[in-house]
Amino acid sequence: MKRADIGVIGLAVMGENLVMNMESKGFTVAVYNRTVSRVDEFVSGRAKGLNILGASSLEELCGMLKKPRMVMLMVKAGQPVDDFIELLLPHLETGDIIIDGGNSHFPDTARRVKYVEGKGLYFIGTGVSGGEEGALRGPSIMPGGSPQAWPHVSPILQDISAKVDGQSCCDWVGEGGAGHFVKMVHNGIEYGDMQLISEVYQIMRDLLGMTPDEMSDVFAQWNRGELESYLIEITADILAKKDTDGLPLIDRILDAAGQKGTGKWTAQSALDEGVPLTLITEAVFARSLSSDKEGRAAASKVLTYASKPADLNRDEILSQLRQALYAAKIVSYTQGYLLMRAAAKTYGWNLNYGGIALMWRGGCIIRSVFLGKIREAFRQDPGLENLMLDPFFTGEVTRAQEAWRQICSAAALAGIPAPALFSGLAFYDGVRAERASANLLQAQRDYFGAHTYERVDRPRGEFFHTNWTGEGGNTASGTYNA
Repeated sequence: MKRADIGVIGLAVMGENLVMNMESKGFTVAVYNRTVSRVDEFVSGRAKGLNILGASSLEELCGMLKKPRMVMLMVKAGQPVDDFIELLLPHLETGDIIIDGGNSHFPDTARRVKYVEGKGLYFIGTGVSGGEEGALRGPSIMPGGSPQAWPHVSPILQDISAKVDGQSCCDWVGEGGAGHFVKMVHNGIEYGDMQLISEVYQIMRDLLGMTPDEMSDVFAQWNRGELESYLIEITADILAKKDTDGLPLIDRILDAAGQKGTGKWTAQSALDEGVPLTLITEAVFARSLSSDKEGRAAASKVLTYASKPADLNRDEILSQLRQALYAAKIVSYTQGYLLMRAAAKTYGWNLNYGGIALMWRGGCIIRSVFLGKIREAFRQDPGLENLMLDPFFTGEVTRAQEAWRQICSAAALAGIPAPALFSGLAFYDGVRAERASANLLQAQRDYFGAHTYERVDRPRGEFFHTNWTGEGGNTASGTYNA
């Protein structure tokens, strides 16, 4: 019987397209789906005549595979992954490999790596980004987990991934949950990018009164410059799309955003690591606020504001919008990289930050020309702590900041919500503030809770307490960070 190179479980959109991608690269693939009729439909339909073998049970699937057996799960994150691991283990043996290609939370992946390795097998948790088209034509793939498995799975994963300048958008990320963590941060940056673009769209619409066709032309033009990216490209396409009656489809879509949780996970991880992921977190909250359509509609009748800016120069504002979007995008990536660096210290990962930028250059949702500059920044300085301190990005954000401030001012004066643009600017100003307001905050904490403070005229690490009222005594509560 012909043996398959890899098995795939789950024939939804992503799973099916990954199978087609693998087969197109010369691999023989065995497939299984919990609803077995789906296997029959796929093998006799879209996969007919191809090197794709259908299995009616997990036992049959595992029996079709070359050793070491490699089985990739393309199922819903959460309990289904654990369920399939348990169902697979009796049919696998020492040295076999289970790959989770779903959007699993990285702590779950770390737990599964230890569990499966304890059974004598290997486990890889890999982020796969690019949607339906990426899965079929070449996604960005971010694998992590059992390093011993990488030499076995790399020929397949690197072959099916996207390529940029001849280089694969797939490389080993790190042990434990590192692969899914990097995919989670990718999705957080995706949230930030999408929110920033949406805010720019609203400013074009509500401040400048532009039509969807006019906005589409602007985004298409921007896609030929420093903002060139997949999300800018599809925004131009979306704004040009017409409904069945010939009117813009965008105006018929309800302004209530959904989310699947990866943005929330990114924000929660930032809180755990103490990283100020302000722009991305605002993007998550903006989706939450948008979902209350009825509440916003009611509030709009009570919380009114009327402003009619005069003498608007459309070309000037569009130029400022482009620069503001670019600068805020730099902040979004800066925050994402700060989070990855903090997590790497916490979990002992040796992340290749330039390599991650390369993985994101093709196939994935946030792919853009911009990522080549990030890769170059970390190539020149692998220890770079803050992306904005790279000479290239320092120059770019410095040149754009005046336009960015003008746009934030114009949006605020016109009553147009732009939380990601605002928070990005506040982060930029916070980073460059040599003397901030936290001295007052520390005095307040010491006043009501005896939490102590450091002094500017004494070495760092020495803590002091003041009896502010003369009645509190001199006992301090100690200094710690939760």
